[in-house]
Amino acid sequence: MKSFIEEFKQFIMRGNVMDMAVGIIVGAAFTAIVTSLVDDIISPVIGLLVKVDFNNLVATAMGVEIKYGAFIMAVINFLIVSFVIFTMVKAINKVKRSPQEEAPATKTCPYCKTDIAIDATRCPNCTSELQ
Repeated sequence: MKSFIEEFKQFIMRGNVMDMAVGIIVGAAFTAIVTSLVDDIISPVIGLLVKVDFNNLVATAMGVEIKYGAFIMAVINFLIVSFVIFTMVKAINKVKRSPQEEAPATKTCPYCKTDIAIDATRCPNCTSELQ
């Protein structure tokens, strides 16, 4: 039992688990901010433009209320969160990308199919002249 607890402790203290936990906490806080943005700012502004309060958009079928206005606001909330995450991932990927990844350092010899330097004029393996 003691080794199980030690393994669990090592698992929890690994960097990627801690990163994931921090990401979930920050994501939950960010979601609360976006939900407030949608509920308290965007929804009333849209309501002013179309002269409809989305919180009051309810359909009743056989005594059951279907709150489709709340669903519309949830879709807007999802789109905002998705867009922000998309732009963050694009920015992180751009920062992570090194200059070596953008330009290939080698090319393939068309005759012997070995990798050679990108600026080579003759293949060092088969000695063929390259264009």
